[in-house]
Amino acid sequence: SSRVQDQLRNTQQICHTYGAFAAILEGGSVVTWGVPNYGGDSSRVQDQLRNVQQISATGSAFAAILADGSVVTWGNRKEGGDSSRVQDQLRNVQQISGTHYAFAAILADGTVVTWGNPIWGGDSSRVQDQLRNVQQMCGTQSAFAAILADGSVVTWGDPNRGGDSSRVQGQLSNVQQVSGTSNAFAAILANGNVVTWGAPRFGGDSSGVQDQLKGVQ
Repeated sequence: SSRVQDQLRNTQQICHTYGAFAAILEGGSVVTWGVPNYGGDSSRVQDQLRNVQQISATGSAFAAILADGSVVTWGNRKEGGDSSRVQDQLRNVQQISGTHYAFAAILADGTVVTWGNPIWGGDSSRVQDQLRNVQQMCGTQSAFAAILADGSVVTWGDPNRGGDSSRVQGQLSNVQQVSGTSNAFAAILANGNVVTWGAPRFGGDSSGVQDQLKGVQ
């Protein structure tokens, strides 16, 4: 970080991809360093990075939410660094989550906008009509899970890594929280029980400990 060390003053937040860092400074400007095509070079969008409130990352791209609710992206264009296809939809953005290859943004009206690698989370068209009143999102390496206001869950992306929750969909009610490993999801229900899905060896199969998973907070 020697190239930018003199700029790194009053840092408020640091976010990282696999090969670069992005720091939000007091006042909302951003400093980046590391591998250029992993987000370490933000010169293409530097003049847009003003009043930044939050930065999220995929494996090789960054997305910054500005104070006016718009979004600026940079880094690997195929993995979220190019949001031009959905830029006109990215208004009043409240939260952004990332898989390793794609981004998903929750808007103020509870709908979701996705971009990046279409196979691994960047294309939510299959479930777009279900993505209403979204409260929270989580990503694995290549799939997303969204909790809706009614406590149900919608998933998309790589079906083998959490994008297909059909096996447990009947159990996913009153969901309070979802967490992800690289290839599986775990949901905590209001009664303290846990439901898992995705790649079995990465946590998607909790049958061996299911009788212990009671009263989870």
